[in-house]
Amino acid sequence: MWLLVLAYLGGVLTIVSPCILPVLPFVFARTGQPFMKSSLPLLAGMALTFALVASLAAVGGGWVVQLNQYGRWLALVFVALFGLTLLLPQLAERLTRPLVAAGSRLSQAAGADSRPRPGASFLIGVATGLLWAPCAGPILGLVLTGAALQGASIATTLLLLAYAAGAATSLAVALLLGGKVFAAMKRSIGAGEWVRRGLGAAMLAGVAAIALGLDTGILARVSTASTGGIEQALVGRLARSPNESGAMMARDPGGVMKAADQKPGALPIEGNLPALDGAVQWLNSPPLTAQALKGKVVLVDFWTYSCINCLRTLPYVKAWAEKYRDQGLVVIGVHAPEFAFERNVGNVTKAMKDLGINYPVAIDNDYKIWRAFNNEYWPAHYFADAQGRIRYHHFGEGDYAESERVIQQLLREAGAAKVADGLIDASAEGVQLAPDMNEVQSPETYVGYQRSEHFVPETSLVPDKSTNYNPPSQLALNDWSLGGQWTVGSERAISSAPASRIVYRFHARDLHLVLGPATDGKPVRFKVLIDGKAPGDAHGTDVAPDGSGSVTEQRLYQLVRQPGGVTDRTFSIEFLDPGVSAYAFTFG
Repeated sequence: MWLLVLAYLGGVLTIVSPCILPVLPFVFARTGQPFMKSSLPLLAGMALTFALVASLAAVGGGWVVQLNQYGRWLALVFVALFGLTLLLPQLAERLTRPLVAAGSRLSQAAGADSRPRPGASFLIGVATGLLWAPCAGPILGLVLTGAALQGASIATTLLLLAYAAGAATSLAVALLLGGKVFAAMKRSIGAGEWVRRGLGAAMLAGVAAIALGLDTGILARVSTASTGGIEQALVGRLARSPNESGAMMARDPGGVMKAADQKPGALPIEGNLPALDGAVQWLNSPPLTAQALKGKVVLVDFWTYSCINCLRTLPYVKAWAEKYRDQGLVVIGVHAPEFAFERNVGNVTKAMKDLGINYPVAIDNDYKIWRAFNNEYWPAHYFADAQGRIRYHHFGEGDYAESERVIQQLLREAGAAKVADGLIDASAEGVQLAPDMNEVQSPETYVGYQRSEHFVPETSLVPDKSTNYNPPSQLALNDWSLGGQWTVGSERAISSAPASRIVYRFHARDLHLVLGPATDGKPVRFKVLIDGKAPGDAHGTDVAPDGSGSVTEQRLYQLVRQPGGVTDRTFSIEFLDPGVSAYAFTFG
């Protein structure tokens, strides 16, 4: 709603720009003439110009979305260009000179006749839209960039219509007040130019922040940010769209059920299955809608591919999808990213292939489906009956037998024949093996400064600046530290030199760390030690017994799996090459 208001105000303010002056004499020539024959056609012509721009957004937005990560950078280039046009009116004039020339010709042709002819007034309106291009272009460009990154939608058209309505409002006031407004506008042009330049500087600063990764992770931590997106639209960065729930997004702590969960039995009706039309892309399926799913029992699984809790529920979700598919169950994964790299559809596609996910997955980069469900956790499972009503939900790991009995009950209610009574025995290996929660005494720990805890020495953590760190000789349980050269950002720490390391004193069977390679994509070699020695039999699936391994892609890495008794241990990982990104520790 706020973005619509801002678009409307943007349209209102464009009339104070110098580039509108050439057409105003022709506009004011219509003052005092009948509204239906003069003013209304003029405003309609202007609105038509913006309607055509909206059509361009609808057509051009989709192909940029398909470019995924490349489209993001292309859009940032366009946003930077729009910012420069705000700062440098001369640049805007050169870029839009063809439109200005066409608008001037139309204005002169239409303005030659001062009689109240609807056709001439209509041309004046078209010319007004074209002549405003040097001023309106940057603002419209922001909307178009957001459309390109989010995909064209009704929201895009509404933004453009709001902008047109604002511009039409200003023009209507100008027509009513005539020369008084013209004179006042001339006096306000200087202030208007400073406002434009300030907006241009802010846009360029935003582009720089996004390009440097300073903004990454904000939406994944606080759902009050717009994800048209977190890095995907500067519009969303400058005018955040609040989440109605205001809820913090968080992973479930090890599969413990929340108090809000209820045991299946009577299975009360919790509400209707929300629309699933907010995805930026669908994988393994064309887009699915709640209406199209009526008659089917539906399981919606909110997950993200680096979330350890999500990974450990996948064997059960995949087994349910396979076992009950022919009996009327539809499983839909909703991939809502926590970290910036999880927004890359290519990364998600590869993860799905590696994990063997064959059921439909909606890419919810904008968190629209997440907000429609008022969801707060990864993983979260929502079970809907054949009438499109949510009857049960479960947050986190565990209680798989209860969830499967819910599926069976809903299938029987839907009239499915021969619904099996037995329960699956899902086999899980590697990171998907169920945790030993009795031995987990270490919490999920984020490396970025935005959510970091238990870092020692705490006073030495320097945000967003390459700094040399020296870990203490001894750590208390759940304390961690950095060694060597690191740049600590809001959601990750990036090693700036070889031999940089992380140490952590933990108590758990398994230790995982979300990592990413250098920005150029080159693998980063590492060496893991446990209590100063090679891990041997305690090595994780991504580590050799001698502790060696390499970071080749952005994902969760299992670095430790202890085969015997679990005690307090000191973990250390040294990165032999620079450029690695470290995000979060998880345990099992």
